[in-house]
Amino acid sequence: MKNLKCLVLLVALLGGAGIAPAAEAQQVVQDGIEVTKLSRWRHLQPQAAVDQQASQQYAGLLAEAQQNGVLVPETHPQVVRLRAIAKRIIPFATRWNPEAAQWKWQVNLLNSKQVNAFCMPGGRIAFFTGILTSLKLTDDEVAAVMGHEIAHALREHGRERAAKSTATGVVSRIIGAGVAAYTGIDPRLTDVATNALGQMVVLKFSRDEEREADLIGLDLAARAGFDPRAGVALWQKMGALNKRAPVELLSTHPGGQDRIDQINAHMNVLLPLYARSQGVNPARLPAYRTAQN
Repeated sequence: MKNLKCLVLLVALLGGAGIAPAAEAQQVVQDGIEVTKLSRWRHLQPQAAVDQQASQQYAGLLAEAQQNGVLVPETHPQVVRLRAIAKRIIPFATRWNPEAAQWKWQVNLLNSKQVNAFCMPGGRIAFFTGILTSLKLTDDEVAAVMGHEIAHALREHGRERAAKSTATGVVSRIIGAGVAAYTGIDPRLTDVATNALGQMVVLKFSRDEEREADLIGLDLAARAGFDPRAGVALWQKMGALNKRAPVELLSTHPGGQDRIDQINAHMNVLLPLYARSQGVNPARLPAYRTAQN
């Protein structure tokens, strides 16, 4: 019973006092999603090292894909389509990260059934054919996916997450050792508890990043002339494709309905951006139509 009470104390120390830094300022929407400062966490990871690693990994991926015959040729209609969409989105990237003006953007397509896409630091984008074919994505929905992935790179989420994960692990071990010394609990038991709780904090960081990328991605897409309502259709399709999603608390991604609710809650500022790009009043926009998956 004593050990149980001490573990409860440990949970309180980690969850209440927190192993995470003070929360960043809340976003306020105004003429789209308002730009906020990049996280200070990212400074704990050298930018040059992150860029070099991303460049090497992307080049290695393309070389391996070429060798295995799964790198889709540049002349393929889907590659042409992806690059045309990226060309419209990229000019708005500097709103979120001025350094994006210097990035050597790349867009490639890999022939794989994976329902996935990503954008590495420096603007290195890759889509898998599976996400295009399985979900029957419209151009607006491709833009929502691409904007989301670009947003991760612009906000330097990978660099930030690596720093947070390292700091969380260090602080967790320090707290665990202190609680073990104070209470007399076996240090191995406190290690298990602190590691588990520390991992849940890192997962929370990741879910917050996903929510931020959803909104920033649609802001980029809307400014580029793509309908932000495609974000809702996208996550409806994803939900239908993956009905057995992991429990949100233990997942790095928020639940599909959570994402849809957040997108709809910000549609009042996203939709005017799209309407402006089309030169029409938002009230005169036709209903969004998607391809059936």
